[in-house]
Amino acid sequence: MSSAYLKRILTSRVYDIANETPLDSAPQLTARVKNRVLFKREDTHDVFSFKIRGAYNKMANLSERARARGVLAASAGNHAQGVAMSAQRLGCRAVIVMPVTTPQVKIDAVRSRGAEVVLHGDSFTDAYVKAQEIEKREKLTFVHPFDDPDVIAGQGTVGMEILRQHKGPLDAVFVPIGGGGLMAGVAVYIKQLRPDVKIIGVQTVDSDAMVRSVRAGRRVTLSDVGLFSDGTAVKLAGEETFKLTRKYADDFVLVDTDEVCSAIKDVFQDTRSVLEPAGALAVAGAKQYLAANRWKDKTVIAITSGANMNFDRLRFVSDRADVGQAREAVFAVTIPEERGSFKRFCSLIGERNVTEFNYRMSDTAKAHVFVGLQIAAHGESDKIAATFRKHRYEVLDLTHDELAKTHLRHLSGGHSTLAENEVLYRFEFPERPGALMRFLDCMSPTWNISLFHYRHQGGDYGRILVGMQVPPADKKAFKDFLTNLGYRHWDESQNPAYRLFLR
Repeated sequence: MSSAYLKRILTSRVYDIANETPLDSAPQLTARVKNRVLFKREDTHDVFSFKIRGAYNKMANLSERARARGVLAASAGNHAQGVAMSAQRLGCRAVIVMPVTTPQVKIDAVRSRGAEVVLHGDSFTDAYVKAQEIEKREKLTFVHPFDDPDVIAGQGTVGMEILRQHKGPLDAVFVPIGGGGLMAGVAVYIKQLRPDVKIIGVQTVDSDAMVRSVRAGRRVTLSDVGLFSDGTAVKLAGEETFKLTRKYADDFVLVDTDEVCSAIKDVFQDTRSVLEPAGALAVAGAKQYLAANRWKDKTVIAITSGANMNFDRLRFVSDRADVGQAREAVFAVTIPEERGSFKRFCSLIGERNVTEFNYRMSDTAKAHVFVGLQIAAHGESDKIAATFRKHRYEVLDLTHDELAKTHLRHLSGGHSTLAENEVLYRFEFPERPGALMRFLDCMSPTWNISLFHYRHQGGDYGRILVGMQVPPADKKAFKDFLTNLGYRHWDESQNPAYRLFLR
């Protein structure tokens, strides 16, 4: 079986349509993880994904009669683009069944190449079942996205290029896994020529069908899959890919959403390219594996498999990247509802950058604040929480709480009957340590903060919303405060949205 795959890979038709992709260094990530990291840039294909390799190799090896009937595929998006582009090059009809959850950028890209798109189901498996129905009805030739020897051989050319491009020491190659086509092809090639190189598969914690299957010794079907990494949202690994992965993979890593978002940011910082979540899996896995195994001064390659990212998803990625990078910790802290308590609490933060602060007055005795803080390493949130507790603040460490990070951080607030004489202002603070304490130092100790919201957005200035209880008699003093503070500000006290939701 192994020698047959070597021949298939070496005689693949991939280069009729695709070029060899670069193997790029990642200097910033290398310095941070203290191991040499290289990116195999499969995101640089014309369809922004490695899937063109397997799709074209399969279709180019079809008989003329089979191609004349037209081809059919089921895909979460990247295989679909590969089939559509291949059909366009080979001059045949292509029908693609895609999950309804597929990012619009991928759907539009497939249609732009002349393929017919059918949207069905929430995952690849759902789309695959629908494609089987169409195959029987219309007698089209099915092009499987991963569980086919010609597809696996096409993807295996990635492994062939890695060994051709990198002649020096190589300790591990990290490969993202959905159905397993890329993993199977890369592993079967590299392991026969360089058995010393570890092949490590990476899946998300909520789409780990292949990992569960290998550990169980049989293919395991997931009841549902996470959709953030839509390119690897596969409920059942392929039969052939399972056999090859089970035989040749050395190890596996499971990563979560925050780790993937962090990896997207890592690749951007080194290459200025934006990967899709599935495209960044291998980088996330490499980071986790290197840290967990305490590797140092090793050389590893991560396959960046795709860059078909929906633009509107970038907001979420940016929000979660710092948690995945262990650069942000988030807490819920209970403080006394009394003048000066907010400032005393902030003094414990010291010179550490605040990434977010949410607070709304709602109780006469206690105040609950949601605070995000910049950290430098995993485990640091525990030390910060211990410091708060030492000063008798009740605290919940929410750094790894999905509900808090996704929803609660945006829901702090509401109407307050206690916020008498409240004025509401928007401020622009300079993004530097001490800016918040300067604000609090300038503020009169007789004014109470009744609302506070801030979220770091990576710019030179932070945008802050502050509610303060300022008696009418202090109108001139408040005006002097704004002047002496020197921060840009806008009075929002009459804003209709504020009066409807918060006043």
